[in-house]
Amino acid sequence: MRSRTNMIRENQLAESGENPEPTSAMLEGVLLISVALVLLLFGLAILFSTSASTAGVTLFFKQTIWAIAGLFAGGICVLVGYRTFSNHSMIFLILLLILLLLPVTVMRRAVNGAYRWIALGPVRIQPSEFAKVVLVLFCANFIARRSRALETAPFKKIILPLTGVLAVIALLVMLGRDLGTTALLAALFFALLWIGGLPAWYVLPLPLLGIAGFLFIHVPWIQKILFSIGILNDYRLKRLTSYTNPQYYANDDGFQLWQSQKALGSGHWFGLGLTDSRFKRNYLPEAHTDFILSIAGEELGFVAMIVVMFFYLLLTLLGFIIAYKARTRQGRIIAFGMSAFIGLQAFINIGVICGALPTKGMPAPLISYGGSNLMTCLAAIGLIFSVALDTVKPDYADRIHERLFAFFRKK
Repeated sequence: MRSRTNMIRENQLAESGENPEPTSAMLEGVLLISVALVLLLFGLAILFSTSASTAGVTLFFKQTIWAIAGLFAGGICVLVGYRTFSNHSMIFLILLLILLLLPVTVMRRAVNGAYRWIALGPVRIQPSEFAKVVLVLFCANFIARRSRALETAPFKKIILPLTGVLAVIALLVMLGRDLGTTALLAALFFALLWIGGLPAWYVLPLPLLGIAGFLFIHVPWIQKILFSIGILNDYRLKRLTSYTNPQYYANDDGFQLWQSQKALGSGHWFGLGLTDSRFKRNYLPEAHTDFILSIAGEELGFVAMIVVMFFYLLLTLLGFIIAYKARTRQGRIIAFGMSAFIGLQAFINIGVICGALPTKGMPAPLISYGGSNLMTCLAAIGLIFSVALDTVKPDYADRIHERLFAFFRKK
């Protein structure tokens, strides 16, 4: 029979959302790292092919440096452990809000009509990218510390305060004219509430309303109502609907998407060959960033695009499996949230380049050029692996900290 001590411990674990019988997640963790590295190397190869003819090797070398920095950041996340980062997420939230304020106030500088970047000499940082990781860490810590409120007062003690945090972050991101990241943060937020244990009837209504609004924006009489109350104007409507017929708007808002679709179509099944793209030569704007997969499709073909989508799907599912096996509620939310934002970002990017979604700035995770996005994704991978490692070796990070402290104490 089980001892009373064991029974009490299991009850405490159940109340805190912890799994009393952790299952090994090391295999999934190793596979996750392997898939992420494959996507990273693929991204560097495609970036070299895409930018070499127009910018030389400059962008490739910059991205390589960012990749090394991102791998270092991911390693730090593993060594420090997800609990430490999440427990100190309030500090990261305050720093994030300060960083989000800078591009729209004292460091206001438009790039392609948006105010998203902080310029530090030759380096540009996009704070809105960090918002994804900070939101996940903060929500995980907030929900895990209020597990009893999930049963007693979920709306008052969890949903309302977290919605306030999301609103402040989203407002600052919107001031920088980054609608794509705002939509991603909103979708991620509701996913975090759901995996955190909130009842579906609290979580589902607003996302369903948002999806319905997006679908019904194409209905003429709905458009007339939105025009009459000032929510829509001609410019906004064109941005939201031009993706449905990019050829018609090929000389205006549909130019980038139309070029992207022509690039993808010209690749056929097996592509024109690496480095042989025609559309990267100033025909397709932002070919090395948000539309890099269009060039990959042109050079390597539809088969290669299927492989890339498979790897994104595999990466996301491995993260979800690690979340399912996580030892604590905090770890489960973090692993799920980090996996969800990478999967959602990949889904949106691929949807945009092929014309299934409106054109918005959303880089392909681990592949597109951009240091802030790359470091964010690699840090997220490190945090997911930390959850997997904690499942196999509980509180491994605490033991690492103790050994480091003892080592420096001897010195």
